[in-house]
Amino acid sequence: MGLLVAVASDTFLFQFYNKLTQENVIETAFSTELLILQRWLFGIIGGIMVGFHILMIYISENAFKNKEKWAYHASWFGLISWFIIDSSISLYFNAWHNVVMVNLVALIGLALPLIMTRKAFK
Repeated sequence: MGLLVAVASDTFLFQFYNKLTQENVIETAFSTELLILQRWLFGIIGGIMVGFHILMIYISENAFKNKEKWAYHASWFGLISWFIIDSSISLYFNAWHNVVMVNLVALIGLALPLIMTRKAFK
C-alpha cells in the first residue's frame, strides 16, 4: 500500500480519498501547484509506510517469534504513537476520512495479532 501511495496518489485508485480531502480539508479545487505538493508529500508518506512495515515484518519474523518482550512493546508503542498523532492531526484538519479509511483499518489490522499473542509475552 505504501508503494501505491508513493507512486499513484493522483490516479483513480485514490480518487475517492482525494475527493474527500478536497471537500473536507482544502474546500477548493486542487490547483496544479497543490497537486504537485500532494504528489511530493504522498511520495514521502508512502516511503515512510514502506519502511515502517518492513521494520514491523523484521521485528515480527525475528524478535517477536522469539517472544522477546521488547518486540511486543515496541510494536504497540510504534502503533499507538502513530495512531494518536496521525488521527489527532487528521481530525484537527477535518480529515475524518483519513482516520476512518486508513488509520482505523491499519490499527485494527496491526493490533489484532498483538492482542491475540499477548499471553505469549507474559
